[in-house]
Amino acid sequence: MPQSNPELANASLSQGHEPKWQKTRDSKWSQFKVILGREKYLYVLALPGILFFLIFKYLPIWGLALAFKNYSPYLGFWQSEWVGFKYFNEFFSNPDFLLLFRNTMAISLLNIVFFFPIPIVLAILINEVHNRAFKKTIQTIIYLPHFLSWVIIAGICFIILGQSDGIINKIIVELGGKPIGFLTEPNYFWGLLTAQSIWKEAGWGTIIFLAAIAGINQDLYEAAQIDGANRWKQIVNVTLPCIKSTIIVLLILRLGQVMEVGFEQIYLMMSSPVSHVADVFDTYVYRTGIQNGRFSYATVVGIFKSVVGLILVVTANRLAKKFGEEGLY
Repeated sequence: MPQSNPELANASLSQGHEPKWQKTRDSKWSQFKVILGREKYLYVLALPGILFFLIFKYLPIWGLALAFKNYSPYLGFWQSEWVGFKYFNEFFSNPDFLLLFRNTMAISLLNIVFFFPIPIVLAILINEVHNRAFKKTIQTIIYLPHFLSWVIIAGICFIILGQSDGIINKIIVELGGKPIGFLTEPNYFWGLLTAQSIWKEAGWGTIIFLAAIAGINQDLYEAAQIDGANRWKQIVNVTLPCIKSTIIVLLILRLGQVMEVGFEQIYLMMSSPVSHVADVFDTYVYRTGIQNGRFSYATVVGIFKSVVGLILVVTANRLAKKFGEEGLY
């Protein structure tokens, strides 16, 4: 490009003409200074969030190099030996890999299929409640489990579903039946985890959808009423289409966490009889990588989970755009 040639640029300057590229750069820099001065308070407000992501999300990325080293805490990061893809080969050739992948995907898919739609349904039902006091009471009740720790929820489950002294099994025995191993039967384990997640987080998940519903133009409902639509048809033809973009964005974000099934919940509910259906990548990292001090191996598992999540987010985002939605970015 002639404008990028220094000789031509100098020639232009010598003739009293400012190069076009310099004009463009000066113009962009002037625009940036104008925007910075006009929105300075917004940038100040955003500064803590930016620093948080820089310090806790981007700086730790250099630690991924541990996956390619035989890391030893005694030698330190720089003195540890480079081993290439040794731990990747070990991880993918591990006979437990398929079992871990199956358990993680099964629990995650159950959450997506059964847990993800529940907050949407709850938000729509709450929105249909017109009594303000009753509506607030329902919201308070369904929000409360979110503030309970997984330790408390696991304790409640043991009290209710315990085989020897659980409330439900005591009732079954009193009625002449045999106690059921709700907590020790592998066939019940995935369903039990899904039910716990729904009870704990479904109510809290309604907040975003209630906010999306609150932003719907009320004229649309009035127009639907004039056309003779009842409440059900208003939900189908007005509410759901208006919050569709919110649902898709949250679903894409959910797919990005498909390998994150919750270490604390599973670790607390895991026992020997159900270990072959409960062991997931998170518990495997804790047991093999952290407890045994194999930090490089644990980093490899973390990289694998992140790559799978990234692929799913990018794929889902492209599919959303292909079908005419805005997508995540």
